[in-house]
Amino acid sequence: MNVQASAPKTRANANNREVLGIASDFVVRYGVIMVGVGLGIFFSVTASGFATWHNTVSILQIQSVAAIAALGMTLTAIVGDLDLSVGAVTGLSVTVAAELMIHYELTGPTAIAGCLLVGLLVGCFNATLIVFLRVPPLLATLGTMFTIQGLKRWLVDGQTLTTGMRLNDGTVVKGKFTEDFTSIDSKKLLGMPISVYLFLVIALLMWVFLERTRYGRVFYAVGGNEEAARLAGTRVRRYKFAAYAISGLLASVAGIILASRLRQGDVTAGDSSLLDAVAMTLVGFAVLGAKKPNALGTFVGAVFIGLILQGLTMRGLPYYTQDLIKGLVLIFALLMSFSLRRKGRDGGTRTVAPPAAAATESGAGKTSVEV
Repeated sequence: MNVQASAPKTRANANNREVLGIASDFVVRYGVIMVGVGLGIFFSVTASGFATWHNTVSILQIQSVAAIAALGMTLTAIVGDLDLSVGAVTGLSVTVAAELMIHYELTGPTAIAGCLLVGLLVGCFNATLIVFLRVPPLLATLGTMFTIQGLKRWLVDGQTLTTGMRLNDGTVVKGKFTEDFTSIDSKKLLGMPISVYLFLVIALLMWVFLERTRYGRVFYAVGGNEEAARLAGTRVRRYKFAAYAISGLLASVAGIILASRLRQGDVTAGDSSLLDAVAMTLVGFAVLGAKKPNALGTFVGAVFIGLILQGLTMRGLPYYTQDLIKGLVLIFALLMSFSLRRKGRDGGTRTVAPPAAAATESGAGKTSVEV
């Protein structure tokens, strides 16, 4: 009798756990998007001018710098760990652009080439430390970050480089940011600045590469199980080296946009980009329940954070509280990615293996790429 009486209770408990698991999975997959849509509606109703095309473009333009750096960081996160030097590389590119155009009076295209070269060199330096010298990624990129922050200040004697200023040796710099360079963030095509187009194109290319190409899947395989990828014939070192080199290159692109916006060699430029890039990358873990770094998630994370900051700013949020808001958003995303998903597993729901693991299995069993 006791066994028969307990059977309905057991089935009821199992049903409750299943319902709870389904609800938890739904929140994990769509929580960030639902919150973003909800906040968008709230700000549209309570903040005049929020629900306009101009404001949408403004959000994308403001976020473009950190978001492009975050896309590079996303690639390094896929193969190993976060690249903590992206903010410093962004700031260094601002300094290099100012040095070349203001101090040495060179052209805008020359400054762009110089910034890209510097970013690529820093990325290759990080890759050499990590891939060949076996320095842990976080420690290597942290050391690079501090080195670059000191270097960019040393290049300009700790001063913000502007047209007409007098250097410590008495020289007066007469150069200026050229119009073709400043147009990157100021000139509009079909109602959007060139910087926004750069952001959208880079995000799209990164998404296509990672999600729709064999090489992108191998990147995930390298990050999911390096040894299995190596046994499958993948040249792991090349992929890891490429990830950090591309990260440095994209951080320099972010710096070019920032320099175009600032039009001076601000020694503090890029300092906030690291926190922003980390937040965008990690928010991407929670988008559609990915629980892995991905280009679409990073893009959504950039828009999500930009929407919140822009809406609160239009409602009178003081600028000095922005870092607090970003931190809370990051904690929210991490809870969505890990805590709720873990509760869903404990509740008896079946969870699908992370795509990185699936890519690893695919790489170990089928993929053999030599590049």
